Amino acid sequence: MSDWLRTSVGTSDADSITVMGRDVADELMGRVTLTELAFLLVRRRPPTEGEARMLDAVLVSLADHGLTPTVLAARLTHTGAPESLQGAIAAGLLGAGSVFLGVVEDTAVFLQESIDSGADAATAVRERIASGRRVPGLGHPIHKVEDPRTPVIYAIAEEAGKLGPQLRLLREVAEAHREQTGKALPINGAGVGGAALADLGFPPSLVRGFALLARTAGVLGHIAEEIEHPIGMEIYKEIDARATYDPPA
Repeated sequence: MSDWLRTSVGTSDADSITVMGRDVADELMGRVTLTELAFLLVRRRPPTEGEARMLDAVLVSLADHGLTPTVLAARLTHTGAPESLQGAIAAGLLGAGSVFLGVVEDTAVFLQESIDSGADAATAVRERIASGRRVPGLGHPIHKVEDPRTPVIYAIAEEAGKLGPQLRLLREVAEAHREQTGKALPINGAGVGGAALADLGFPPSLVRGFALLARTAGVLGHIAEEIEHPIGMEIYKEIDARATYDPPA
């Protein structure tokens, strides 16, 4: 048997399935939630009650935000290939980037780099602006004054004793950005979610995975609605009717 070919996540045999050293049927099913299992799989230990509540709140906050481009991609993919549910779900997740959903990771990375370098919020913001890049985690196309998810995450973090360095720094970053630019941009749900996930001990390189886990539920809901009340074909027809062909010069 090879020394390098090993995993401690899960295994199975003819009579049982084991995940993280626990029998799925006897020790996990009906005893832990999917949120608790996700924490266990990544952190390699069960969450405390406060940690589970905080993670669950973040996942709920990221599940859906209406007819966003990622959801439209899923619904339009289902329109073209209704036989491929997995393709539609994948399409809805592939657009998680610097504008939608991927901000969860971008914010966690930005805050961690600032912490590791010893830079305070004012310096971190100043350097970011000077480089011509946006400060991740701030601003929202709909929630111009306050993202309703943000104060809830902060309140739960306080109650759970998990208001850590990333969440604290994010508040300072928002204030520093306001002072330097004169723009009062709110902390958005993706940004506060990324900071909260980092304060739960998840490495920044993995926090986008939790955003995708959450958004999968939302995408599945939209596909279920698309099957019952399809809008994908009408969206295509509307765009096709409005589009003007402009021949190349």
